[in-house]
Amino acid sequence: MDEFFIEAIKFAPNPSYILDERKFIQNLHTLDNVQKLSGAKVLCALKGFSMWSTFPLIKENLSGGTASSLNEVKLCYQEMGVKAHSCFVVYQESEFEEVVKMSSHITFNSLSQYAKFKSYIKTNSQVKFALRVNPKCSKVQTDKYNPCMQGSRFGISMTDLPRSLPEGITGIHFHALCESNSEELESVLELLEAEIGHLFHECEWVNMGGGHHITRNDYDKDLLVQLLHNFSQNYKAQIFLEPGEAVGWETGVLLSKIEDIVQSDEIRTAILNVSFSAHMPDCLEMPYKPGVVGESVVGESYTLGGNSCMSGDFVSGFQFEKSLEVGNQLIFKDMMHYTFVKNTTFNGVNLPAICIVKSNGVLKVQKEFSYEDFKGRLS
Repeated sequence: MDEFFIEAIKFAPNPSYILDERKFIQNLHTLDNVQKLSGAKVLCALKGFSMWSTFPLIKENLSGGTASSLNEVKLCYQEMGVKAHSCFVVYQESEFEEVVKMSSHITFNSLSQYAKFKSYIKTNSQVKFALRVNPKCSKVQTDKYNPCMQGSRFGISMTDLPRSLPEGITGIHFHALCESNSEELESVLELLEAEIGHLFHECEWVNMGGGHHITRNDYDKDLLVQLLHNFSQNYKAQIFLEPGEAVGWETGVLLSKIEDIVQSDEIRTAILNVSFSAHMPDCLEMPYKPGVVGESVVGESYTLGGNSCMSGDFVSGFQFEKSLEVGNQLIFKDMMHYTFVKNTTFNGVNLPAICIVKSNGVLKVQKEFSYEDFKGRLS
């Protein structure tokens, strides 16, 4: 983090998620450049990043949003001002009519879902429909994040697909990546083209899902552009990508504070005013050790503990040159994706505020949370 950002967050509420608008815009420009060079359209997957106060910026640079629930469809339609690309695991009959009205593209996860809602296709010619295919090919290491793991509930196996696209289906949707480089996409495309290339020739559009880590420094964007260009030329289909994490990648932080330091069995734990379980769930689910400003290779060792009563609400293995003290601020890096979209009020812990450091250096507090937000989720 640079001094510009550090200076701006001095008076931010603690705790709070804080977006660096400059870095966010850089990510959007990177993604837009891929669009311009490849002819593909990049969507923001709301499941990974849904900070709707930034939707005007997203709309300026990207081609819309993708939704996995009726609430995300509504958020995309109302706050981004565009119809959603909808890809639900399952559509509910009581909601489907609303989904259709606010969607430009709809993907069915199974042939049975297609059969159930087939009647809507004929009466909604303005909406494009697709089937989700599971290529059963993925290099994602963590099963919990692998959409192609054995027994996955996502998509139709290639062996179960009909010889031609069913009536009313004009697209194919697949998602096999997670924090992946373009080489992984290349491997998936080689398999899919060998197995179902004849179906791609019938498509008007192909959605290649998310998991493309395009805004990461070591991502091979030239290869991605080449793959997308070659595919669209070969099959004459409009390509969509729907990254979520790449939109918010390394664009902001979670500001926290040390409230206590305890020691047990020679393990020192700094207890924070935030929770890994409630506010940084991927740190436990993935799992991965988040970066913290001020860490060092050598120094005093600490476990960082959350403020909930869940026993596993901690992450170990942090080192700092100076001893930590009660009242110290700790800044967790890269906390804009899969954090506030997944956070909870488990144990009644309060949610961090949501802030933006604008490009002019002004800190804007977008929202602060209270007891009423906790209470409103209960009855």
